[in-house]
Amino acid sequence: MKNKKLQGNVRDAALSILWAVENKQAYSNLLLNQTIQSYGIADKNKGLLTEITYGTLQHQMTLDYYLEPYLKGKIEPWVKTLLRMSLYQIVYLDRIPAHAVVHEAVEIAKRRGHGGVASVVNGVLRSIQRNGVRSYNEISNPIEKISIETSHPAWMIKRWSEQFGMEKAREMALENNRIPAQTVRVNTVKATVEEVVEMLQSEGLEAVRSALVPECLVVTNGHPVRTATFEKGFITIQDESSMLPVYGLQLEPGMKVLDMCAAPGGKTTHIAEKMNNQGKLFAMDLHQHKVKLIEETAGRLGHTIIETASGDSRESVERFGTEQFDRILVDAPCSGLGVIKRKPDIKYTKKEEDFARLQEIQCSLLGQAAQLLKKDGIVVYSTCTVDTVENRGTAERFLKEHPEMEKIQVTLPEALGKKNSGFVQIFPQDFGSDGFFIAAFRKKS
Repeated sequence: MKNKKLQGNVRDAALSILWAVENKQAYSNLLLNQTIQSYGIADKNKGLLTEITYGTLQHQMTLDYYLEPYLKGKIEPWVKTLLRMSLYQIVYLDRIPAHAVVHEAVEIAKRRGHGGVASVVNGVLRSIQRNGVRSYNEISNPIEKISIETSHPAWMIKRWSEQFGMEKAREMALENNRIPAQTVRVNTVKATVEEVVEMLQSEGLEAVRSALVPECLVVTNGHPVRTATFEKGFITIQDESSMLPVYGLQLEPGMKVLDMCAAPGGKTTHIAEKMNNQGKLFAMDLHQHKVKLIEETAGRLGHTIIETASGDSRESVERFGTEQFDRILVDAPCSGLGVIKRKPDIKYTKKEEDFARLQEIQCSLLGQAAQLLKKDGIVVYSTCTVDTVENRGTAERFLKEHPEMEKIQVTLPEALGKKNSGFVQIFPQDFGSDGFFIAAFRKKS
């Protein structure tokens, strides 16, 4: 592919991002911002660029299934990416006329390739327009069918079907392809929820209270990050589900708390708010550049009780000594299968062999937490995945290996009810938020 990019052109920019995600293992969310700058994409077109990029990634396997009958002979990989991206717009975006999509694709093909490539692109897209896309009913294997329909690898659908049943697996996969809600957390140390709703409205944004978490707002238009309300530290960006683990800690002002895997700081700053910015809060993360993110967020929100350190939390006992903390959060590294809606690349990069390796890290972190915790202290284990091995599996293994710990019910906001088994699994389709798991343990006195 010739590197003849079209400055300011949304579709050419989307092609660059998709190509890099596919070939350089780049992350779409990081690339998006860089590409907006380098292409000089106008404000009014940023939404479309995001939609084309993420939509094509979300539906990649489905689009390939639609394209397959129309691709004759060998085709350059970048041309396939261009066709996939164009087909996404034709099939999934009603507001863009198909002829405009085809015209743009042909122009990009001429510029990035040559006349021959342009005529192939034109031919394929016009044929699909004429004949339509093929049905999933051609696929007889039920796992395979859900896999293609929802664009999730077959191993993932099979694994979820075994863990939760086929219907739930399909529901979850379909939910993963929806556009996630935009949610923010109100900094309750600085203002009430009502005050923040008014602040956002005065800046032209509509915000409504979440039905689940009292300090969560759902923003239905505009960009909260570009508001004075955000800059002045009245809100921070966070998904609803990821606000729940901090409830499980049952925090009070004046406690000594450790957040073991804290970056980028969403839960750390939430802990500080639940402690009313009183007490001691240590935030650890493996990477120094990520620790900086925690510091920036804490600074913007005005939380002064947070002390950060970079290093491996699996060596925390050496750093702090035993029985030091009232509360510990282990928001552990995981496969991330609960956040596919926000990071569609995860579907194609995760491998089934990752799970056993991740469980070793999770158990090692929890083992440290058990030693660091004071008698009667609480540790909360959370992940942003839906996988049974990493969730219930890790939690049960931890209890088996640490007889000094006992499982307790997870404290949750009232809207979610009080009763639970001590293992809380939230699926993406439950509330339209991210998939999440939360378990709480107390150290016996």
